[in-house]
Amino acid sequence: MRIERITDAAEVLRAADLFDGPPLPDATEKFLAAPGHHLLLAYDADRAVGMVSGVEMTHPDKGTEMFLYELGVAPHARLQGIGTALVQALADIARERGCYGMWVGTEHDNEAAQRTYRRAGANEEEPFLLLSWDVTDGST
Repeated sequence: MRIERITDAAEVLRAADLFDGPPLPDATEKFLAAPGHHLLLAYDADRAVGMVSGVEMTHPDKGTEMFLYELGVAPHARLQGIGTALVQALADIARERGCYGMWVGTEHDNEAAQRTYRRAGANEEEPFLLLSWDVTDGST
């Protein structure tokens, strides 16, 4: 297995089955072009079998941290350490970029994700409440 940082939208589109839904071409280009956005693919030979995306977030009183946005591993490639390797590769980028930390949120019942993140060195912190807005409908 090898892990590569992706900058070519065509490579993301070829790995579409690793995402929650089909990658949108315009959003893919925008993500890849943004400084501080990172997308890594894990390959078995020439086939992408895993992905992780991260976004650097900077705040005036905190500095820069890495948000692990999404992790996906093809069903046939699970339980082989690919997810852990991808998370560790993103953590390496965070260190190289001077981030003070990295974080991810996941569902309480997503035991596979929790195991992967813990294997990659994550510490569990106090749970928090997530509130969100759907700003697409114009009502907020």
